[in-house]
Amino acid sequence: MVKYWKTDDRLIHEEVWVNNGVWVQMINPTVAEGQEIAEKLNVDIEDVLAALDEEESSRIEMQDGYTLILVDIPTIEIRHDKESYTTIPLGIILTQDEIVTVCTEDTPVLQAFLNNRVKEFSTKKKLRFVYQILYRISALYQSDLRVIDKKRTEIEERVGEDTEDVDLIALHELESTLVYFATSLRANGVVLDRLTRYKRLEQYPEDKELLGDVIVENKQAIEMTSIYRDIINGTRELMSSVIDNRLNNVMKYLTSITLVMAIPTIISGIYGMNVAAEWMPFAKTPHGFLIICVLILIVCLIILFVLRKKKML
Repeated sequence: MVKYWKTDDRLIHEEVWVNNGVWVQMINPTVAEGQEIAEKLNVDIEDVLAALDEEESSRIEMQDGYTLILVDIPTIEIRHDKESYTTIPLGIILTQDEIVTVCTEDTPVLQAFLNNRVKEFSTKKKLRFVYQILYRISALYQSDLRVIDKKRTEIEERVGEDTEDVDLIALHELESTLVYFATSLRANGVVLDRLTRYKRLEQYPEDKELLGDVIVENKQAIEMTSIYRDIINGTRELMSSVIDNRLNNVMKYLTSITLVMAIPTIISGIYGMNVAAEWMPFAKTPHGFLIICVLILIVCLIILFVLRKKKML
């Protein structure tokens, strides 16, 4: 899908075709749509469709007449029938008169511009537009990181009560997401560093200040990712310790029960031996069986009392 947008008097409206100051928004475009835009703007078709490859790394390339910027943005995918976070490429092509964005899905990063929720947004100030996009990306990373930490907190609150294997799996998925985020944020940081030396398009004084804010936000997101990874590692170790302790308690309980049950087993085994009756206590005593059962019960109760006192039961 391809749409054309332009701002007039700080309000965005849709255009029917490419003209000066237009933002070309491409959402999961076909090869034919990519070829049409490439021919119209005189750019390489491979650069137009580069963002459709999920394995493309963040980078900035300066070509004849245009600049290609690729950055990673966070998004949600369905994994194991649950929503999980991942990253996808967002391509930005800067020409002398137009700006093109290419992505495999309609991202909330760009929706903010279409809903007129970004101050001082203008499609004609292309470099500022790029910085505003990058700022929204860093803000979205931070927002998703807070959601991830909230999910970790929910898992941590269940530790010791009804911790299950599914919690360990969920914790592992959160940690994997943070790895993806950390890798993407560092790659985006390299792009931002190169943009500080970008001289091809005119920069307004406030643009440099905005780029500085973007760099700060990106570094903050990287720091948040590192902190949350450490916290998740601690939570996982805590869960493993709780599960191990729970297993030890079960083994201790079973061992204690085995010890108690061993007493009547031993006594009944002795009385089951094929020996003369005169050698067996209470063998010829009236109610001898009842007496032996009472003695077994007393011994078992004593053992139970000792085990409970030592907190083994």
